[in-house]
Amino acid sequence: MPENKGRTPRRTAGRGSYAVGDARRLKILDIAVEHFGLWGFHASSLARIANDCGITQGGLLHHFRSKEDLLLSVLAQSEQHDVERLFADEPESYAAYLETVVGLVEDNTRRPGIVRMFNVLVGESGNVGHPAHQYFKERYERVLGHTVDLMEAAVRRGELKAGIDCRAVGQEQLAMMDGLQIQWALDPASMDMPARVRAFLDRQLRELSTTGEGLPGASA
Repeated sequence: MPENKGRTPRRTAGRGSYAVGDARRLKILDIAVEHFGLWGFHASSLARIANDCGITQGGLLHHFRSKEDLLLSVLAQSEQHDVERLFADEPESYAAYLETVVGLVEDNTRRPGIVRMFNVLVGESGNVGHPAHQYFKERYERVLGHTVDLMEAAVRRGELKAGIDCRAVGQEQLAMMDGLQIQWALDPASMDMPARVRAFLDRQLRELSTTGEGLPGASA
């Protein structure tokens, strides 16, 4: 009996320590988003990030092996949100997928730190030596590939016209969204970003659709 009494507190403490560790890890990721968004990767400091988290740099390195590891973990967490929003369920139509895209943009207006970080890091990562260069290259290809697959399926179903250059259309969509995000991050009050994205996708869909119809609820 004494041995069993001794084991229970240790298991409970272990569960509690894991919870504390997970909460601290999430806090580090949240603070890192702000730092990378303000200063980019190279000018951000693990010491400053740790200080803003209320821990030592050694404590931070207990959770993340290096600044590069922290950066890639931040990007992975951000992308997981997008994956769950965009890729979790198969859309019933191409128009339904575009509505999901607009919904993601609406989410982003409530995550300004993520938008700023994305803008800064994409710009930096054009340098092949940047630690996120390969990540962003592969990310764009994943998102573009997913869009192309959905468009090609819509062509086969007769929703979209035959002969569309699906890859080119998808690249235009990505360029439009990134461009508006840059402008919005500089001055959020200057535009209704979800409305701008919806208007562009609606015009594009009316041009590509076999029926000439755009997004549900969009003005003609």
